[in-house]
Amino acid sequence: MDMFEILAAKELEQKAPLAERMKPESLEDFFGQHTIVGKDKLLTKLIEADRMGSIVLYGPSGSGKTSLARIIAKKTKAEFVSLNAVTSGVKDIRDMVQLAKNNLSMYQKRTILFIDEIHRFNKSQQDALLPFVEDGTLVLIGATTENPYFEVNSALLSRSSVFRLERLEVSDIVNILKRALSDETKGMGGYAVEIEPKVIDHIAEIAGGDARRALNVLELSILSKSDLSGRIVVTHQDVEACVQMNYMTYDKSGDSHYDIVSAFIKSMRGSDPDAAVYYLGKMIYGGEDPRFIARRIVICASEDVGNADPMALVVANNAAQAVDFIGMPEGRIVLAQAAIYVATAPKSNAAYNAINSVLEDLAHAETGTIPYYLKDGTSLKLERKYGQSGQGKKYLYPHDYEMGYVKQQYLPDTIQGKRYYVPKTLGHENKIIAYLEQTKYKK
Repeated sequence: MDMFEILAAKELEQKAPLAERMKPESLEDFFGQHTIVGKDKLLTKLIEADRMGSIVLYGPSGSGKTSLARIIAKKTKAEFVSLNAVTSGVKDIRDMVQLAKNNLSMYQKRTILFIDEIHRFNKSQQDALLPFVEDGTLVLIGATTENPYFEVNSALLSRSSVFRLERLEVSDIVNILKRALSDETKGMGGYAVEIEPKVIDHIAEIAGGDARRALNVLELSILSKSDLSGRIVVTHQDVEACVQMNYMTYDKSGDSHYDIVSAFIKSMRGSDPDAAVYYLGKMIYGGEDPRFIARRIVICASEDVGNADPMALVVANNAAQAVDFIGMPEGRIVLAQAAIYVATAPKSNAAYNAINSVLEDLAHAETGTIPYYLKDGTSLKLERKYGQSGQGKKYLYPHDYEMGYVKQQYLPDTIQGKRYYVPKTLGHENKIIAYLEQTKYKK
């Protein structure tokens, strides 16, 4: 770089958003992610020793993936180059590979390639990287908001270590905001800002674990003031004016989508109506398809409630039809009613276990043939015609007997006596147990 390029770069840096200017340049300035960059943690050791192997940083927006890459870039003696998967293609990858080869052959220097949003690369683009990561020409650092086990080439993953970053804690974001307020070089320390601790806490809370968003809100709250030359008081109302709607990450095609759906189902299964309706609200707030939500409730009603309360499936199915009929936003009421009903119903997965057990036997065991007297009438006539018989066994019509039941073998001989359906002792299944003890299992 010549002097003019250096001055231009500095001017551009000064005009960059606060969130960009405040990216940490060392581990000492990095807040959060204590499980992977804390004292004596593997990633910390690798960075400090400058012995980076290929890694994938996986986590939500604003959790520090790019910041960690920048810290590695500052720390390493290797050539550090970067690409963004959104704007780069196979040609860019080839250029970086050639640069890496030159670095190795001419300077005996490694090259670290940072690829932001690596999940945006398609299979052929990821495949283009593979041989050079494998033979050590490149050290890859990939950053992604999506689950890499779904979105990144498995061969590439097998040659990398995956580090998962979590949403930042409120306390971590508070520290980041305080640092931005006090930093006179890159932050807002050059302004005479007065902001109460509870207002800083509020910004951290509404950021949803995203440091970038918190810094954007802080910057806007300050710069929206008409006079920046004197004392600047940032109030709770100023912050609210900059945040028209509380922030919540919910990518309907991404990892957070599956996490919230999973939490919703597990809350219904776990009989927690408050948690169930909370996660339902998150999905509705995030714009999830109400029919998708309704289908999850129907599945849970059968899989986790089953015959402990057969009405759960009726309620869930009716809710699905009602939502399709009335639409949103009124459909949220129907979904809430169904989710709460399923959450508070007695639970049994006996029907779920029964069908799974049957399918397991059919796939891996010899289960025999249908008893002769249970076959269709046409089959029986054909068997008699060709001289086959059922050794005198005759189908007994249950309605001709007391309680509409008569003891009779229905399963094939090979698995006679096997129990697939084992009801629980909750709800309606208690009545099923009593009925079976009076009939099928009566001695």
